[in-house]
Amino acid sequence: MASLVGFLGDMDLAEEAAQEAFAIAAERWPRDGAPQHPVAWLVATGRNRAIDRVRRAHTLEEKTRLLAAGQPAGTMDEMELDDSTISDERLELIFTCCHPALAVEAQVALTLRALGGLTTEEIARAFLVSEQTMKRRLSRAKAKIKATAIPFAVPAERMLPDRLAAVLAVVYLIFNQGYTDRGDLAAEAIRLGRLLAEVMADEPEVHGLLALMLLHESRREARVVDGVLLPLPEQDRSRHDRAKVESGRAALLRALALRSPAGPYVLQAAIASLQTEDKVDWDEVAALYERLEWLTGSPVVALNRAAAIAEAGAPERALELVDSLELGDYRYVHSTRAELLRRLGRREQARAAFEQALRLAATDPERRFLARRLAGL
Repeated sequence: MASLVGFLGDMDLAEEAAQEAFAIAAERWPRDGAPQHPVAWLVATGRNRAIDRVRRAHTLEEKTRLLAAGQPAGTMDEMELDDSTISDERLELIFTCCHPALAVEAQVALTLRALGGLTTEEIARAFLVSEQTMKRRLSRAKAKIKATAIPFAVPAERMLPDRLAAVLAVVYLIFNQGYTDRGDLAAEAIRLGRLLAEVMADEPEVHGLLALMLLHESRREARVVDGVLLPLPEQDRSRHDRAKVESGRAALLRALALRSPAGPYVLQAAIASLQTEDKVDWDEVAALYERLEWLTGSPVVALNRAAAIAEAGAPERALELVDSLELGDYRYVHSTRAELLRRLGRREQARAAFEQALRLAATDPERRFLARRLAGL
């Protein structure tokens, strides 16, 4: 898909060409065997089909001339494509999908469609909108790419840090959308993270994000048991996915080996790695959260630091920190405060805080956990 978009400069035409190429492969490969270079074969077939399609459209003669430039016979051999070319084109497509001129929801949808290969129906279902709404969202995004001539290119070096941060934010947003109950979206975000790590191997934050997602995902089976959300200290670590833990730690080590100052994703991955240990060093976790808070200025990070301070044995100090934060009706501030009050034996205040957290809870496992805490007061 990335190669076709880069070559054609038209996402709709690229999608149609890709679908034709896959249909031809489904017909021929079982009969004749797969080619030596399957991806290159699909790209070349898609390109050639697109050229044929445009040639047949008499109203697009000028576009035909441009598409066929440098192609005297009107075809392209798959051997002209190598892995590095395809990787470069995938990278260009990622930056196009996550261009700041597009709304964030459009960036997410385009990334899942063009790079994740999800259908419009699947994306709509993931974000709880109708298929027609998602079709319109994708169409508007593609039209804006055309109308504003957003380039299919990796940004210039001076723009790369900000643009890369936007790409990573989109991938992490997809992961978080699937973190609670949509494992397919979380898996897709991890796949995109692996792709980024492959084509941007010298960027520590890319490896940091991949590590963070793998380490969080390793706890999926331990996080919700019998439909009830379990906080990290109460989780059964034998239910952690050890393969994902090891893969996450390996990605974290690759990030640290690049010897750049630790960015937000690397720091979060380091915290997540500590939290997979059989005996968690909560003082170290709190110290890393303090570094992350200094870097980001986020009150949500400060809230997580407070939770770590409580686990390290200082719930009173943790409560003081929570009460100093300005987080309004952020649901986790109420559940964290409620838990700290419960531990300190302040039952009536804890009850009020748990009730407020329950009113704001967004998922059934969360509601069941809070209801269980309330019943135990």
